Amino acid sequence: MIERQDGKMEIILMELRELIPEDHLLMQIGQHVSFEFIYEMMKPLYANRGRKSIDPICMMRMLFVGYLYGIKSERCLVEEIQLNLAYRWFCEFKLSDKIPDHSTFSQNRRGPINSIAEKGIAER
Repeated sequence: MIERQDGKMEIILMELRELIPEDHLLMQIGQHVSFEFIYEMMKPLYANRGRKSIDPICMMRMLFVGYLYGIKSERCLVEEIQLNLAYRWFCEFKLSDKIPDHSTFSQNRRGPINSIAEKGIAER
């Protein structure tokens, strides 16, 4: 007898972290590396008013994923983060979150964030 999937919606409550193996590279990095220093470095670039910004740590984590896994295209990086649960978890996005558009990277690269990031790297 052939059994077919019925395609019905199912509601499950679970943490995204539960779906990622403990020995996954991003899980290990996420448990041992803190990116909190980025907030202090970027603080001078953010105003107290205006529209809500994209979390700079999420942006750095996205670039980190691209570097680690050899994803050279920012369009491909955004697509991979949308599809890969480990990438999504590492970048601190929930399943319901919209991933920032690929053009956000090039906009930030042209602005003052680039000069501060370069300065921070040179100091380390």
